[in-house]
Amino acid sequence: MNGSAANVSVIVQYRDSSTKAVIKNVIILVVGIFLNYINSSLIHTFCKHQMFYMNPRYILFIHLVMNDLILVNVTIMLFFISYTIYRINICMCWMFMLLAVVATENSPLNLACMALECYSAVCFPLHHLQVWTIKRTLTLILLMWTTTTVSATSDLVITLATEHLTIVHSQVFCLRHTAFPLDVITMKRDVTYALFLVIIWITIFYTYFQILLTAKTAGKDTVKARNTIILHSFQLLLCMASYLAPALRELLQKLFPKNSTDILFVSYIVVQVLPRSTSPMIYGLRDPTFRKYLKRYMLARSS
Repeated sequence: MNGSAANVSVIVQYRDSSTKAVIKNVIILVVGIFLNYINSSLIHTFCKHQMFYMNPRYILFIHLVMNDLILVNVTIMLFFISYTIYRINICMCWMFMLLAVVATENSPLNLACMALECYSAVCFPLHHLQVWTIKRTLTLILLMWTTTTVSATSDLVITLATEHLTIVHSQVFCLRHTAFPLDVITMKRDVTYALFLVIIWITIFYTYFQILLTAKTAGKDTVKARNTIILHSFQLLLCMASYLAPALRELLQKLFPKNSTDILFVSYIVVQVLPRSTSPMIYGLRDPTFRKYLKRYMLARSS
């Protein structure tokens, strides 16, 4: 029995009690409703005002929100399935996993692109509008989706090429390592995530230290820039936890097999929910223009 199969058997053996299962599902349901309401309000505010979708910064922001919306809803569906149907056909699991993996990998890449856009606006203001056009921003988003889709789809291609075709009829407890159980896929995932970690962190550190340096040289107040760096770094750290979580989660499940379901639940909250709940605060509510229109929409809707 390989490590992945062993982890699933442990989850089966130590399933939650009815009370604990209800509590966890209620928490996830409340969190899901809240995040969907906030993110939908942000998307509605963006779509209703032309000034936002003519600005590359807001386009990247709303792409991050829509990406978070996809990820939150897919993972919530998987969470409920794990407590109700429990096992699903592997083809359906592949569909959920591909969406979840692509959305997970998109978030840190989108943050890196937002850092580059901010760096261009602060350090090269005269050339910013020529470099960051609407067309180039949309092309960058398309490239982002293409890269992550190819990365995720390769797992499916390797699985279909290696496993017997009867696998399409199997029923699985839907996790990434049960949908794509081969060791070579795990190795590819680790290499890909390590590469993403290096590229994205270098981009973040370089751009924001350059922003701080430019602000000091120009004699501007650096408090806001410093606070922005701290918030961006915190959210990026949460997003990048999704790259490190699989190995840590497997280690903890081996050390504490009786708490496997609790480890999965905490991992889901920290890795998937927390980063998606900080996006509205960092990029929406802190922006005075977006906050003004969002507040106007919320007041109109409540009245």
